Amino acid sequence: MKIFHSKYQSIITLIGRIILGGVLIAAGGLKAFKPSEAAGAVAAYKILPTNLAHIVGYAMPWLEIAIGVLLIIGLSARFAAVAATLVMLVFVGAIISVWARGLLIDCGCFGGGGVIDPSKAAEVHRTYLLEILRDLGLALIGIYLYFFPYGRLSIEKPLQITEEQ
Repeated sequence: MKIFHSKYQSIITLIGRIILGGVLIAAGGLKAFKPSEAAGAVAAYKILPTNLAHIVGYAMPWLEIAIGVLLIIGLSARFAAVAATLVMLVFVGAIISVWARGLLIDCGCFGGGGVIDPSKAAEVHRTYLLEILRDLGLALIGIYLYFFPYGRLSIEKPLQITEEQ
């Protein structure tokens, strides 16, 4: 397994950067030009005061896009991986909080968001579980990218330490 990883690490890193960065760019892009929907989606979680939730809702899509672009191009990949992992873990915590409090909302992860009809409670609970698993998987990719940030098609390259004798 170690030989496999050392042989294909640069490709695995590239794939991880594309997956995590692509999801963040897609999620942010779908919300960036509908800021009132994004603000409403964050407010629906009822975690932050409404004014602060709206500020976060306006800023979050642009943060997601910025992190995604850094990952895709491979610039400050380790920093972007940490930021992406933290964002995913915050999303997981927020979804768990909503689920534990019995709120029925659309997460707004890819646009939309807000309160959902109580008649769809069973479907929403299944969706919460899938969203948590998806975001945990993306967080795991972010952790991998922290440890192995340098891959193919990356702008940033590791420093080469050469010993002169």
